[in-house]
Amino acid sequence: MLEKTLFEKIRDREIPADIVHEDDHSLAFRDISPQAPVHILVVPKKVIPRIAAASGDDAEVLGKLLITAATVARQQGIAESGFRLVINNGRDGGETVPHLHIHLLGGRPLDWPPG
Repeated sequence: MLEKTLFEKIRDREIPADIVHEDDHSLAFRDISPQAPVHILVVPKKVIPRIAAASGDDAEVLGKLLITAATVARQQGIAESGFRLVINNGRDGGETVPHLHIHLLGGRPLDWPPG
């Protein structure tokens, strides 16, 4: 049996997290190393290692993940002023946990280009 990812352990309540949203398909919680005043990770409960590993079978989960990110942005009061969604993929893309997740960033002006 493969070792659980950090996000699976959070999903299964083996590791504490500041959870701000949960539904049947996803979990959203505050990042422990925030890069903006609002920095929330939106994670599918289904394990998909990274966006490049997603398939057509994951389309519904991916769509719901984006809707959840928008819902959480509204709940956090940053939908009107603006926010950024980031998905890292692979080592060069900044991926550190092999479990697809969306970074929801907001609460301040965000520079472009990032990184």
